[in-house]
This record gives sequence, structure tokens and C-alpha cells, in this order.
Amino acid sequence: MDAQARDRLLRAIPYGVYAIGVRSGDRRNAFTANWLMQCSAEPVMLALAVENEGTSLPLLRESRVFSVNLFTADQRREAARLARPGARAPTKLSEFATRDGETGVPLLVDTLGYLECRIVTEMPAGDHTLFLGEVVAAGVFREAEPLELHKAGFRYGG
Repeated sequence: MDAQARDRLLRAIPYGVYAIGVRSGDRRNAFTANWLMQCSAEPVMLALAVENEGTSLPLLRESRVFSVNLFTADQRREAARLARPGARAPTKLSEFATRDGETGVPLLVDTLGYLECRIVTEMPAGDHTLFLGEVVAAGVFREAEPLELHKAGFRYGG
């Protein structure tokens, strides 16, 4: 296989940039993700890939809920702040204005809006875990263009 061609094409796949909010009991966190897609219309479901080494993985497994907060095109800096590993920046969520969603997960109120999901199932996916979540709540905070991975200058995968 031509690894250079593979990586070049994988990086050309368009992705959004999202803040994923998680909570289990008193423990709360959020992290930046881009491997997310809608995978069902009825019921509405999203597939989310999460790094196996991420500090939020146990919270997802314990609570079985997460929020997807859509960054706006001008929130590159905010997305970068949440991309810091939780082990090195355990209080990073406190840098953002949040409120609790219907499922108890943190919602970032300065983003475009949010989708809250209940996890239906999970499966191993190499160095990530794939979560399938049913959308159970949604809300729009403001009108704006969403942040896209390649326009933000970020690179992930490939």
C-alpha cells in the first residue's frame, strides 16, 4: 500500500471540530473531537470515535451519555484549549461557560449549539473506541458557521 497516498487522502476527508462533554457523578470533562458522524435518521444516532488512552473514556462508559457541542468557525483557539490531554489539564473545562444538559452532561454555551446522546453500544476500533449514541436532546445557542478541521489548520489521523 502507498502509505503517503493513504494518509493524504484520509486527511482530505472533511471533518467538523466538536467539544464532547462528559460527566459521571461529580467528575466532568470535555475534549475536542473530529471523528463524528450521523449514522441513522430514525432514530437519530451519531457515531463517535474516542482515543483509548483518553481520560474521558471511563466517564463515557460509566455514565453512558455525552454531548456534542459544535464550535463556530471563529473558535479555533477554544478547540485547541480543549484538545489538551485531560491528564495534563484536568481543570480545562472550568475555562468555559457551561450548563448541565438534560442528561447531566456539560454543554458549552458559547458554541453554535449541542446534541445530547445516550450511548446505545460501543465497539473496539483499533486505537479508538467507537460509541453509537442516540440523540435525546438538542439546542441552538447562536447562528454561525461551524468550525472545520482543515480550515482551522488542525491535522488528525491519516
